Formats: sequence, structure tokens, C-alpha cells
Amino acid sequence: MAQARSSVIEDIRNAARLDHLDVFGVVVENGETVILLGPHEPGFWAHVSQSAELTDGLPDPLDRWSKRIIGKLAESFEADTAFPSDGPPYPPFISWALASALAWLAPIGMLVHERAGLMTSYRGALKIKGEHALSTRSASPCTPCDKPCKTACPVDALSDTSYDVDACKTHVLGPDTKSCRTLGCAARRACPISHSYGRLPEQSAFHMRAFLGK
Repeated sequence: MAQARSSVIEDIRNAARLDHLDVFGVVVENGETVILLGPHEPGFWAHVSQSAELTDGLPDPLDRWSKRIIGKLAESFEADTAFPSDGPPYPPFISWALASALAWLAPIGMLVHERAGLMTSYRGALKIKGEHALSTRSASPCTPCDKPCKTACPVDALSDTSYDVDACKTHVLGPDTKSCRTLGCAARRACPISHSYGRLPEQSAFHMRAFLGK
């Protein structure tokens, strides 16, 4: 990956890291710059878990935390915000990710990020006026990989063209032989890049509970 430096992008990165967020990609479109933000690891979940949103017992704690923290960043940098939960219509986070030069489609149809692997998540985005960075595409990390993600799912719920939600939920709510419920999706965990990212199992378990509606 090669990405041009921009002082405002670096300023945003430095400010975001105070709350364990990081720049996960930059996209220039229609005369503005979209800065994608995701968890900066290690340390994200330990930091977030102490917040008011994660301890008040109210719905959607992580989304509320994201909107508060990224909203503060937006005020500081005179930016607009976008969040995956906004909608419908929903902001095109997948398209932005693929255009950012930092993410690709993995063989199982999920996004794979150059630093987060298959543990990729986008907490939100800032949109600022002007073209502040340009990116060039490098090769997907999946190209030389042995692709353990393709065989890790115990029920073959994932493929490059489809995702069998019912099969996934049946497994996770049943015997759960791969401990997906407590450790996170087995396919995501199989990604070699995910191994070095530093995401805690507690965060994966949180997302799995949200997925299951528990």
C-alpha cells in the first residue's frame, strides 16, 4: 500500500488515537475527503469498556459511543459524519472501504483490511472539504495466502457469493464446536492478519451477542 501523506489526515489520526480509533482508509470523491475510522489495537476494547455507554445498560452502546467520540472529532475538524447505522439509506461503507486502497474482498466475501484482517470494522467516518489524500492500490493480502478462512467455518456458512445466516446462527446457538460465540467467528479468526491485530475475544463476544440479539 502506498498512501500520500496529508497533514490534516495525520492530525485526525493523532486525535482519533486518543480514543483508540485509527484511520482505516481515505477516499476522495466529489470534491471532499472521506476518512474511515476503525478500532486502533491493541487497547480499543479495554478503553471503550470503561465508557458511560458501555456501562449504562441502554441499547446500542458501541454505536452511541462511536457517535459521541467521532462527533467530537467532527467538531474539532469542521467535518461532517457518517455511520454504518445511519439509514436507510445507509452510507456506502463497503464501497468506501474497497476504494480506500486498504481493504479488499476476501475469498469468503467479507472485507479484509491490511492491518485488521478479517476483524475489520468501521466505527464511522469523517467527511471534510477538499482533496486531502490520494491512495494507490496494492495487491490483496489474500493473493499469496493459503486462505484458511475458507475452511474454518464448521458449517460452511460463508462463500465468495453468499452468507448463510441461518446456518451460522444455528451453529453458534447450538454445539458451537469452534467457540464462535465466545471467541468470535472462526473464519475471521483464521485470517493470518487477524492474529496480529490484537482484538480481544471479549469484543468479538460482544459483537456476537449483538448478532444473535442476546
